[in-house]
Amino acid sequence: MSDKDPFEHPWRLIRVTRRDAVAEVALARPEARNALSVALIEELTEVARMLRLRTDVQAVILTGAESFFSAGADLRERTRRLDADGLLEARRMVMGGPDMCRAWDEIEAVTIAAIEGFCIGGAAALAVSCDFRIMGRSASLRLPEVPLGMNMSWRVLPRIVALMGPARAKRFVMFGEALDGPASLDQGLADEVAEDGGALAAARAFAERVAALPPLSVRMTKEAINAIAGANAHASIYMDRDQYLLTSRSEDYREGILAFREKRKPKFTGR
Repeated sequence: MSDKDPFEHPWRLIRVTRRDAVAEVALARPEARNALSVALIEELTEVARMLRLRTDVQAVILTGAESFFSAGADLRERTRRLDADGLLEARRMVMGGPDMCRAWDEIEAVTIAAIEGFCIGGAAALAVSCDFRIMGRSASLRLPEVPLGMNMSWRVLPRIVALMGPARAKRFVMFGEALDGPASLDQGLADEVAEDGGALAAARAFAERVAALPPLSVRMTKEAINAIAGANAHASIYMDRDQYLLTSRSEDYREGILAFREKRKPKFTGR
C-alpha cells in the first residue's frame, strides 16, 4: 500500500474526498471539459495506485462535473506525442492511458463511475475500467476513434466485449455512435440509470450498499470474476498501442482529424 495519503495529497486536476469507507475522485479540469491531458492522466493513475490496497476504503466513486464527465484524450497533446523523437519514444509515451486504466482496474475496492453528460473516447475507456457505471438518463458514452481514422486502444476492447458481447461491441466501436443512459443499460455498458443530475447520488447509495457487505468476500469475488472475464485479455490486446502508432501515421488519420475540425464528412482512402 502506498504510504502517501490520497486524501491529503495536493492534487491539481482532481478532487479526492471520502465519506466513511467510500472515497470519491472527481475530475477537476472544467475549463477543458475535463479533457484527459498528460498531467490529468498522471494524477488519475497516481491516486488509483494510492487507493489500490487500502483496507479502510470499500468503494471508490469516480465522477466528473455536473453537466459532463470528460471530453476524452486531449487532441492537442495527442498531436504533440506523435511528433516525439522516434517510434521508441512515441511508443513509451502512448502507454499513459493504458496504464491509467489498468491502475483503476487493479483497485481492490469496488469502483463506480458516476456519469453525467458526455463521456468520450479515453474517458469512456476509463469508465469501463471501473466495476460499475451509473449514468444520468441523457448522459452518453461514445468512442469516436475509428471514425477519426484510429483504432480503439488503451487496452479497453476486452472489457467492452465482456460487457456487451462481440456484435454490439463491434457496432459501438466501429460507428462511434453515442449511447445514452437507457441504451447503455440495455446493452450492458451501464448498471443503473438515474434521472439527469442524480448519477452521483445514485452512485453514493450504491457505494453504501457495497460498504455494508463483508469486505474480504467482496474483494475476493471481484478479483475472481475479473480474472475469469479477462483471462485472455492481454494476449488479445497487447499490440493495440502499436496499432495506434500505425493508424496515427496514416493519411486516413490526418483526414479524419482535419474533417472533424472542419466539421465535414471525411473521405477515407485506406492509405
